[in-house]
Amino acid sequence: MLKARLIELLLALLLIGGLAGARALAQNAAELEQQTQQQTATPAGTDADDFDFFSDAPIESEAIIELPPEKSRWITVGGPVALIGGFFLLLGFFWWMVPFQAHTADINLHHLPTGVKRGIAMATVLFGIAFAFGASEIAYQLHLHGTAEAYFEQMSLGKLIAFTHAHLFGFTTSFFIIGIPFSLQFNHLWPYQWVFPIGLSAAVTDVASWWGIKFLSANFEWVSIFCGVMFSASYLYMLVGLLRVLLFPEVVWRTDKDARERLSERRERSAAARHQEGDY
Repeated sequence: MLKARLIELLLALLLIGGLAGARALAQNAAELEQQTQQQTATPAGTDADDFDFFSDAPIESEAIIELPPEKSRWITVGGPVALIGGFFLLLGFFWWMVPFQAHTADINLHHLPTGVKRGIAMATVLFGIAFAFGASEIAYQLHLHGTAEAYFEQMSLGKLIAFTHAHLFGFTTSFFIIGIPFSLQFNHLWPYQWVFPIGLSAAVTDVASWWGIKFLSANFEWVSIFCGVMFSASYLYMLVGLLRVLLFPEVVWRTDKDARERLSERRERSAAARHQEGDY
């Protein structure tokens, strides 16, 4: 009963926090747009014909020299720290809700039909290629714009929404399709059960950091770098593990659930193939 109440309270807090964050982002975006319009517009009290370009007189228009106020450290430092905290909070929530259970489903990928194994191997490789193109896109945009802040600054709000939509679907689909067979194959090892959730949580947090880079502070780029390393390492680990199981079945690791049986069969085949006295 207490656990259910705590879950309801936590979900309510997450909903309220999400709505408040969306409202704050919308207000911040509106203020930035107004400041941009004010800076680009010609001041009402200034006569362009009376302006002497070669004069040493100071410019009296405040709209030309006005700089935006410096943002608070609560935003520039506290924002990225809070987002990293949200990443660990998400992991802790699902660790609490779904505790580890060994041998819940005894599924071995070696025993699946040939078509299923081929399809999983192909999907794993293709998603890996997609991630590689994503990394090359990051390098290209950084070379083109110089910094991540400049890249997201020139991006319109509509494009950022479409960017978020596409990446959330892509990240979720790739980790879902690859993470499930990986977790089923190594369901007896609790550290392996963290690889899938960590990668997906890092991907979602990475997408959230893009909004922070555009509307709050360039320091959110450090969150994006951290999450990029986390979900890339997570997917690479699952890719190596699955391809090793599906394409190289003769390679046996001590962590395999059937390692003893397969090593025993290998020793028996090796012993049977040896030449013994009296064979000739």
